[in-house]
Amino acid sequence: MVLSPSDLESESLDFEKLIERLPDLEHGKYIKRSLAVLMRLTGEEIDRLDWKILSATLEDLERGFTGLSPYRHVRKVSIFGSARTPSDRESYRMAVEFARKITQQGFMVITGAGEGIMAAGNEGAGREHSFGLNINLPFEEGSNEFIRGDEKLLSFKYFFTRKLFFLKESDAIALFPGGFGTLDEAFESLTLCQTGKYGPAPIVFINEPGSDYWNSLDEHIREHLLKEGLISPDDPKIYTITDDVDLACKIISDFFRVYHSSRYVGKQFVMRLNSELSDGSVDFLNREFSDILARGFIEKSGALPGERGDDTEHLPRLVFEFNQKDSARLCQMIGKINQLGAFLPESDHPERK
Repeated sequence: MVLSPSDLESESLDFEKLIERLPDLEHGKYIKRSLAVLMRLTGEEIDRLDWKILSATLEDLERGFTGLSPYRHVRKVSIFGSARTPSDRESYRMAVEFARKITQQGFMVITGAGEGIMAAGNEGAGREHSFGLNINLPFEEGSNEFIRGDEKLLSFKYFFTRKLFFLKESDAIALFPGGFGTLDEAFESLTLCQTGKYGPAPIVFINEPGSDYWNSLDEHIREHLLKEGLISPDDPKIYTITDDVDLACKIISDFFRVYHSSRYVGKQFVMRLNSELSDGSVDFLNREFSDILARGFIEKSGALPGERGDDTEHLPRLVFEFNQKDSARLCQMIGKINQLGAFLPESDHPERK
């Protein structure tokens, strides 16, 4: 589209107004940083293709941010698996059942919006509790019938922006058997969890009964990656393998029994909890998990100054300097916290984020 002189003048005025308003905008400093990147790039010798990639990426991000933002306080589970799984296969039935049961516990479901396991996830969750993150491919038919036409169906040009939202928005990952795409998503999830770029969050591999699909992958990981020192001894504990849908749902819901969420405030790793731990429990954590501390101790705390106004400000916290390399051990610590926490009534509805 060619802009007329009046259009250009109007856009110029809008931009000038935005610059004037930056100091008063809630996230003005980040808007300024984003605009500064674009301004710097205008002075670089990047070609038309680079600008097309940049603009399409921003449009993908816009779709993801605006489409998912209204549901940002609802916990979600991303379901991965083959688009080629027929509806009469056991793994399809299990994916339907898993999605139905996990949404009954208060979660929403995110799938890739395609056929097979993705369709099963949307079918089991129902439209009200489903998202579909579609990828525009010339040889695919588009979205499945269970999410087609829904406002929560979002289409992406690039795989990397689509993957960003699968992980950014999800509080847990459930993987059913699949092909190259599913294995890519599996290892991306494991890598980002291992390196602390995703989570802490439960990752569950779900087999058909009698199948060793994920067990054979686990064997390869232990016989080669682990034995050859290519991963840490605790890294295989990042994930769980099961052929029991009820157990898969329980692993996910139990993860948020006492643990609520976490973030960094400066160098401090802040872990929010649904109930306060006793002093004796915190002493136990300091003894058992001192290896993940960069320095100091695990301490109880209220909301830090940098968290004022946060929706979780009322929750008790544990605060410590995490070494940022032992993410598997951090997940183990969360498991222990969920055992140590004061008794909480069993609930099928996890706390909102």
